[in-house]
Amino acid sequence: MATRPAAHTADRVAVLVLAIVAIIAAFTFRDYGLGWDDYTHSQYGDLLLKLYGSGFTDTRALSFVNLYKYGGGFDMASALAAKVLPFTLFETRRLMGACFGLLGLFVTWRLARRLGGPVAGASAVTLLAACPLYYGHMFINAKDSPFATAMIILLFAFVRVVDEYPRPRPRAMVLAGVGLGSAFGSRILAVAAGPYALLGLLLVVLEEWRTLGLRSAVLRLVTFIWTLLPSLLIGYLIMGLLWPWSVVSPLNPLSAAEYFDKFFERPWRELYEGRLISVPDMPPSYLPHLFALKLPLLMLALGLIGLVIALAAALRPDKAVPRRGSMLIVALAPIAPVIMAMIMRPALYNGLRHFVFVAPSFAVLGGLGAAWLIARAKEYGRVGIGVVAAILLAGIATPVVDMVRLHPYQYVYFNTLAGGVGGAQKNYMLDYWGLAFKQSSEALRTALAAKHEQPPAGRRWVVAICGPQAPADVELGPQFETTWEEKRADFAMSLGTFYCEHLNRPVLADIVRAGVSFARVYDLRGRPIPDLVTEPPP
Repeated sequence: MATRPAAHTADRVAVLVLAIVAIIAAFTFRDYGLGWDDYTHSQYGDLLLKLYGSGFTDTRALSFVNLYKYGGGFDMASALAAKVLPFTLFETRRLMGACFGLLGLFVTWRLARRLGGPVAGASAVTLLAACPLYYGHMFINAKDSPFATAMIILLFAFVRVVDEYPRPRPRAMVLAGVGLGSAFGSRILAVAAGPYALLGLLLVVLEEWRTLGLRSAVLRLVTFIWTLLPSLLIGYLIMGLLWPWSVVSPLNPLSAAEYFDKFFERPWRELYEGRLISVPDMPPSYLPHLFALKLPLLMLALGLIGLVIALAAALRPDKAVPRRGSMLIVALAPIAPVIMAMIMRPALYNGLRHFVFVAPSFAVLGGLGAAWLIARAKEYGRVGIGVVAAILLAGIATPVVDMVRLHPYQYVYFNTLAGGVGGAQKNYMLDYWGLAFKQSSEALRTALAAKHEQPPAGRRWVVAICGPQAPADVELGPQFETTWEEKRADFAMSLGTFYCEHLNRPVLADIVRAGVSFARVYDLRGRPIPDLVTEPPP
């Protein structure tokens, strides 16, 4: 147990980390470009507001592409914020992403602190803030990053209600309702929380059966379920608010689960381990392999230590039974969804974006591991503390330096096991979100302005695109027209990914980070026009 001064210091560190992330986000959120899904998600948010604003007469949101099968809380919040904030719509969406990400960091801190004390809490929030997978996605990802925040809230709620078994207090009950509603109101994938929550509860019931007898154990379980019924009602109401299609028919959530259980798009191939593999055919090792390459090494090591600590605590007979159940839930939260995916073999693509929600709970385990390591170091005096402090500082600094070098493409990070992004470039997908068109558009405008060039009379500059065309339209602005038809283009703008051809044409702009080209702009004027695409994009 940390002494009071040490506890205060750890809490100050946690608050400082949150403040630093908030300040950096405030100065950099405009740097993040648009990806494949941004335009459509902005439309979904606007349609959801019209659904509520029309008194449910404008129902276009309930059949809009396939987004109606997802919750739209983030999209609605961003659409509302864009009406009052002095930023563009897409700048506002980036800022709102940062706010949701900060909330996830805060909850991660509080959960780790509850389980392992102030040092564990400060360590967990620091590990997550220095995790490029989480930090990068919180600005750009309208689906998976808000879902990650909702899932860590739900995990915190599970811990609270199980800790207070069999009669959770009202605050824990409300938190459980908020967690359930926000998680299921974001994605039906929240059902992945069910197995590890039930296993934690099962441990409590079995232990009470052994010590109190079957009748008492069953009565206490019934009391627990009865007490939580208001939480289910709160959760259902919040889910309906965030995901209105889910309550139009009672079976709609099941329909969404069935829809996503089967691959719902035309299969394409993605780069994995140096080979192009159809996304429904990725090997079972896909997730653990990519987590091993994309999480910072310190987070990996401490998370595995924390996993052992949490499982050991769940098995210790001297600990209170409810706490043993909650520790089992926390231990299983980051690994159970991965194991289930390895068994069920869903389509896997776009790196780890669908499993970003695993990162906060793994950071909680990392916080437990760091607290244990620091406690052991104290037994060796100043030398032990100095050695551990140096390891921790170096382990945090390494991914932070890479995040600075990669800005604003932190989400593409690979650790040293993969040789960094340079080593991973020929083996794995990097900028699958297609963010680099923002910087390449700025570079093209700058290059043309420096030469005082204007488009031919009576038309705009025409830019052929290999990548997401709608974001390119937004980023280039009204002076440009985008097209898929290379033959009438003045310039070509293409992502630095495997399906975009590298052209033998003059390069007007090359967006490079950490030695990797993320996008290029070519001058096609007066030259034979080549094909831009070598593989069909997703």
